[in-house]
Amino acid sequence: MKRYVTAVVVAVTIATVGITSAQTKSSEGQKYPDVVDVKVKARGENRFDFDVTLSSPYDTPQRYADAIRVMSVAGMLYAERVLLHDHADEQPFTRDLQGVSIPARVRAVVVQGRDQKFGYGGRIVQLALPGR
Repeated sequence: MKRYVTAVVVAVTIATVGITSAQTKSSEGQKYPDVVDVKVKARGENRFDFDVTLSSPYDTPQRYADAIRVMSVAGMLYAERVLLHDHADEQPFTRDLQGVSIPARVRAVVVQGRDQKFGYGGRIVQLALPGR
């Protein structure tokens, strides 16, 4: 039986990597996809499974959430998953990242979505890892 810890979306600014939980706008005034929920489960020693829910209001081939990543608060990348098609008919939608290896010293991570045209941005989730 899988047990997940649900993250609470909080308004946080991470100055070291320039990420903010508020919806970020591009130079063209467009919004990035938002991470709206994350569930994380400890899989084993220093390994975690993430279920990431994204909301992306754009349904054109150039404007959809096409990737998710998990990284340290300081910006160290632990995992990234590229999504291979738009999710126009499936909003919000959830995808997983399984078996993400995260060093024992790390207590919290940041999860973020990417827009195919403008890159990473939008609302993020910062959460404590279970058991740490």
